[in-house]
Amino acid sequence: MPHHRTLGAMRMVASNIEVICQNAKQAIEERNWERARQLYMQALSLKADVPDVHHGLATVCYQMKDLPSAAYHFKEVTRLDPLRAVAHINLGAIYNLLDQLDEAITVLRRGIQLDMHRAEGFYNLGLVYRRKKQTDLAIQAYCEAIRVNPRMVDAHYNLANLYLEKQQYGQAMTHYKAALELRPNWDKALHGLEQAESGQNAQTETASEELSMSSDASPSSPAETPVPSATLDPNRIVDPNAQGVVLSALHKATVESDAHGRQFLDILEHQIEPAIKELSSVLLYPNTPVHELDHCLDKFEKAIATMQSAQSNLQGSIEKIRTLGNRLVSS
Repeated sequence: MPHHRTLGAMRMVASNIEVICQNAKQAIEERNWERARQLYMQALSLKADVPDVHHGLATVCYQMKDLPSAAYHFKEVTRLDPLRAVAHINLGAIYNLLDQLDEAITVLRRGIQLDMHRAEGFYNLGLVYRRKKQTDLAIQAYCEAIRVNPRMVDAHYNLANLYLEKQQYGQAMTHYKAALELRPNWDKALHGLEQAESGQNAQTETASEELSMSSDASPSSPAETPVPSATLDPNRIVDPNAQGVVLSALHKATVESDAHGRQFLDILEHQIEPAIKELSSVLLYPNTPVHELDHCLDKFEKAIATMQSAQSNLQGSIEKIRTLGNRLVSS
């Protein structure tokens, strides 16, 4: 009998908590934050270790701008339900607002490890890295957020701002435009796009001026006089009988060069790019097992070695074409 009474009491408490939480959610819908807070506190007085109650209370505290309390209750959720990714991510966002940046990075990475498909985890990590002035890591995090959710407008905008700071104007314009497609006539994005376009134009003008100065330089100085190269008379007729061997070798070298070029591009697309993405993703997390990091590094190094070999083959075939071409012109 005592056992049945205890079980019945537990069921009654659970039922009461459920009713209280429903009332709290109704208060939240009405934006009556104080009422919702009181109800969640009442639920905790009945049973202090219910993760959902702590999560609801943390959300309400955040809305009431009581950040320390919000952090406390989100942390309670991560203690009671360690595998709840969203609680780690929300806790990291609160830690960022509380200027506890290192703690924010730790819990955000944990949240991302638990659920790699939550763009907000990567986004909040980008915010923290941005505040720590670790620009490259912030860019990586925002790129991951966009990979998971291409329609995350704030991630596009923040990423564009970072590229603007790095004077990578083309990439900045790409993400400002993406932000404007998702949120048309957004003043901040429009202003950023104008700055990026202005910077791009300035870079183009500077490059043109430097090219013009180089072209206008006097050729009278021996050091600046271009080395003459063989030229082919456009009216000259190539005799296939006399120069057939060179023409055949030139054609073969051209075919080889095309094959080497295609191989080089294939390696870049299917080996180098995936290896870089995998290594970049692993480096975002400090608790990655050493063997996993070693595996990614080994994969990356092998991809680089393959690319260098392909590059050497391509350069060799291009040099062969150049040599045969000169022989053809000189004959």
